[in-house]
Amino acid sequence: MTGPAAGINMMGYANLFQNTAGIHFRLRARTFIVAESSNGTRFAFVNLDAGMASQLVTTKVLEKLKTRFGNLYTEENIAISGIHTHAGPGGYLQYLIYSITSLGFVQQSFDAIVTAIVQSIVQAHNNLKPGSIFIRKGDVENAGINRSPSAYLLNPAEERARYPENVDKEMTLLKFVDAASGKSIGAFNWYATHGTSMSRDNLLISGDNKGAAARFFEDWFSSKNESSSTTTSKFSTSSDIGKLMEKSKTIKATGGQQCGKTTSQGFKVRKNDGSLFVGAFCQSNVGDVTPNVLGAFCIDSGKPCDFNHSSCHGDDQLCIGRGPGYPDEILSTKIIGERQFQKAVDLFNSATDQLSGKIDYRHVYINFTNIEVVLDGTGNNTVKTCPAALGPGFAAGTTDGPGVFGFQQGDTEINKLWKQLRDVLKKPSQYQEECQKPKAVLLSSGEMFEPYAWAPAVLPIQILRLGKLIILSVPGEFTTMAGRRLREAVKDTLINNGNGEFDNDTHIVIAGLTNAYSQYIATFEEYAHQRYEAASTLYGPHTLPAYIQEFKKLAQAMAKGEKTTKGPSPPDLSSVQLSLSLNPTGDSPPAGKMFGDIKEDINQPKDGSFNKGDRPSATFWSANPRYDLLTEGTYAVVEMLQGKRWIPVYDDDDFSLYFKWSLENTSFHGLATIEWEVPTKAIPGVYRLRHFGSSKKAVNSTNHYFTGASSAFTVS
Repeated sequence: MTGPAAGINMMGYANLFQNTAGIHFRLRARTFIVAESSNGTRFAFVNLDAGMASQLVTTKVLEKLKTRFGNLYTEENIAISGIHTHAGPGGYLQYLIYSITSLGFVQQSFDAIVTAIVQSIVQAHNNLKPGSIFIRKGDVENAGINRSPSAYLLNPAEERARYPENVDKEMTLLKFVDAASGKSIGAFNWYATHGTSMSRDNLLISGDNKGAAARFFEDWFSSKNESSSTTTSKFSTSSDIGKLMEKSKTIKATGGQQCGKTTSQGFKVRKNDGSLFVGAFCQSNVGDVTPNVLGAFCIDSGKPCDFNHSSCHGDDQLCIGRGPGYPDEILSTKIIGERQFQKAVDLFNSATDQLSGKIDYRHVYINFTNIEVVLDGTGNNTVKTCPAALGPGFAAGTTDGPGVFGFQQGDTEINKLWKQLRDVLKKPSQYQEECQKPKAVLLSSGEMFEPYAWAPAVLPIQILRLGKLIILSVPGEFTTMAGRRLREAVKDTLINNGNGEFDNDTHIVIAGLTNAYSQYIATFEEYAHQRYEAASTLYGPHTLPAYIQEFKKLAQAMAKGEKTTKGPSPPDLSSVQLSLSLNPTGDSPPAGKMFGDIKEDINQPKDGSFNKGDRPSATFWSANPRYDLLTEGTYAVVEMLQGKRWIPVYDDDDFSLYFKWSLENTSFHGLATIEWEVPTKAIPGVYRLRHFGSSKKAVNSTNHYFTGASSAFTVS
């Protein structure tokens, strides 16, 4: 589901200048389906290497599944959850506020995600077989800290005293085992940390730390379970590095050549035939959790940022969080990914607690703009949620990615100029301003409907049950304490209404950013501070109590075996989407050149051989990668010479290989640079870099596929 790798704005930071320009590693949809029997009760959980779920994506996925499976998979028993990477293409959500920076709807981005989800579900459905599921929990160390600690401290002291940290460190892992062979076929886990190890300046498509953890986990399992022919012994190599160097000198770049539409698929290192182990790292109540664990510092002075506002001398632009690999964001991504991966391996290897019992689910749509919330249980203290709105603290951004100059987190006032600009778009109603207090309404998105709705009103909430495991599908980002309150309320409701079916062993996880997206959910106390998370809590100060109230209704229905009503359906806004993004350019190479020809060949090291950690690279004349996403294929390959054959050993789904695309500054012809950071596990030998791509001739609008390879080089 990688999507367009050139010229499309990334979803997450709302940075107009953060447009895709290559691939760090590919994005994937990963699915597990559980069923009581071949025709029994079931549900599907889909984990997306995307910023978040999208209501429109969910709607179109359900339509496609209905044509194939009838009513087997519906909105009630499918959960589609995003990992919250901020390094994936945007333009796939239907509400205007989420597509402004992507210049509207991006059909190619949307189609890539929908197609991947459907194919992933179909593949999981076809692979259904008798098996066992084991659960294990444990803490992940130093992979997330609270980025809004001053807001967290406003929660009651007695409540905070019940928890050792101001973030949730627990990871919950499911291990899936095939009954016939006894072999593990997959593992899914939930743990809360933001997908912001990659900064707002990054231009390479990436699954960030959770996508990296999934890649590390799947590759670890693959290497662990290979036969006696290990990764190292698969390849023959000479021990005489001098002979290898002489051999490599005789192998020059191939020049551009034509190839077929599916040729690059044969060069993939991991063939997607349905047999691969699936390891997914899912998101949870991530709202105030950052992976930039060194803390936030002022870039001008190096001192810690202001504690209450996360600014420096009143300037939000100067306060930036630092990851563990600072200043190298890719190293930070790797480290945070590895910390999650290593914990997942520990839990996977020690998971012996087998799940049993019912598979069940409940789902409902709710209009969150006018929920009556009973606060005291007697009906004497009733409040209401509000139409969606954003406060000035939203515009300030976070320490992971600062927002607009002139705002600070915690602002509860808007200056006269910004009010005038706001009112040009939409002056908030008096009701809205009163309802949202103490938030000052910077953007009354819930009252804005031109050219179409700016923010969601109707949202899905869902409970999935797998024995004693309860998964809460929430369409947003709960803060740490908000998630704790929701989990406790649901567990208490299940125990008190389940006739002994639920007890203290019932385990609750939150699946964040699932089925739709509606930004943040902060506690009532955090809302008073109006830091970024509170300013982005759309439906007012009682948003969290509304969620808790409605989830308790679902939990009670599940515990008592009662059905729920569907509620109001969300709109399908596909017919009114605007799209202002430019079409791809780059239909032809420079005169006298072919696509796939080398512009800059490998810069051979002085000693004649690259070492581990070095970065050989080559640049090719190339067409815009938006002409073909090469789904299940690759734009970049590292090949190793074996006898007279070149064998692919790394592709653009590897953490160590970078595919970068740009336009030449003077001619505006397309260039693809392939850069390989030689891993420590790389085998000494002769290598070369290969590029694949596709162009489109304006005359007939048919795609032309090409490939090219660099000169050979050695790794010692």
